[in-house]
Amino acid sequence: LIGLEKSKSKPDTIYDPACGSGSLLLKAADEAPLGLTIYGQEKDSATRALAKMNMILHGYDTADIRQGDTLTSPAFVDLEGNLKTFDYAVANPPFSTKSWSNGIDPENDQYGRFDGFGVPPAQNGDYAFLLHFIKSLKNGRGKGAIILPHGVLFRGNAEARIRRNIVKRGLIKGIIGLPPN
Repeated sequence: LIGLEKSKSKPDTIYDPACGSGSLLLKAADEAPLGLTIYGQEKDSATRALAKMNMILHGYDTADIRQGDTLTSPAFVDLEGNLKTFDYAVANPPFSTKSWSNGIDPENDQYGRFDGFGVPPAQNGDYAFLLHFIKSLKNGRGKGAIILPHGVLFRGNAEARIRRNIVKRGLIKGIIGLPPN
């Protein structure tokens, strides 16, 4: 869906901001004919350790898997303190995280993730992950696929404004909705 088969070299990067055990990253990297340079972050330290072990077992010894909360403490930043950007990204973040903003001031986010889009509601982190995801893609050429609950398509208020701003900027190329189960 995101053109991984067109990746031209191993230095092309792929990122998962909520990588869990790393299986989605591994599946995606296997689609690239020459492989990819893998980056991931996982909040739970035991699951992060599993992800690192999974990378080693599947031949991606150099995968950079870091521990921490992606929304409050992004692990991948450049020398200027901006979010690092990637050629590709995949994610299946935790659905509807209730306390996503604990530890940050979303109105004054130092990474600018919500600038021009709006701040997601404090009790629902779906759009917080989506906006972090978008900000982590290389401008104009980064491609990604993210799995989110159907509610992101229909909820109103702040989420409706964010959705409208994302669509106006042409950042979504397609939506695939699947039925339950």
